[in-house]
Amino acid sequence: MSEYQAFIGHIHKKTGLDLSLYKEVQMKRRLTSLRNKRGYGTFQEYFTAINSDQQLLQEFLDKVTINVSEFYRNPTRWKVLEDNILPSFQKEKRKIKIWSAACSTGEEPYTLAIIANQLWDLKDIEIIATDIDPNVLARAKQGIYNERALQEVPAAIKKKYFHQEGETFKVDEKLRNAITFKQHNLLADSYPNNVDLIVCRNVLIYFTEDAKSKIYHNFNKSLASQGVFFVGSTEQIFSPEKYGFKVLDTFFYGKL
Repeated sequence: MSEYQAFIGHIHKKTGLDLSLYKEVQMKRRLTSLRNKRGYGTFQEYFTAINSDQQLLQEFLDKVTINVSEFYRNPTRWKVLEDNILPSFQKEKRKIKIWSAACSTGEEPYTLAIIANQLWDLKDIEIIATDIDPNVLARAKQGIYNERALQEVPAAIKKKYFHQEGETFKVDEKLRNAITFKQHNLLADSYPNNVDLIVCRNVLIYFTEDAKSKIYHNFNKSLASQGVFFVGSTEQIFSPEKYGFKVLDTFFYGKL
């Protein structure tokens, strides 16, 4: 067994995070860089340090759970959601249930709440927002963002749903109340049921093909009849019918 394989085995036992399900070349490069930056020559030395230093462990977890986000990221895709996908639900459903999987610091679930609120009252919108990293979830719950994160937000929306506090913007409390934030591991934990829309974007590219296949099947089971799965701009699913999906639009898949 290589030193790196032994390291990811130790990490799995300690944290429950199975790094063997991530693409090895990318993950190993990222972790070697972090290890070297902290001054450790081997993965064994690095694990010994992580094992006894909570701060180092947290830095490690932040590095492997990739967190890049902003409101309305890739705006043309959100426009399809707003103009085509959600209105098709509104015709059938008085309430909507949405899952923002791997939600990072919260920009995505808040964007979903804003868009859904154009069609439903907030009391009829249930959004589950999950991530493996408790640090980013804590930041998401606060709902405080800098101006850069809001660069794609239309002015009228910004005025309605955000309150400026000095250099930062705070999400309106009514919007936050529509969202439940929870820690969740896509590769180990059970999935919510009867979800109308699952949004999981710019995360699955880091997983192996086997792990992706497992996640796609689990997402399909998690969706209600006529449910929709929305993926990131580098995550087009080839042969979606293998996982029980059909193409609805670019990066949008319907449950068969």
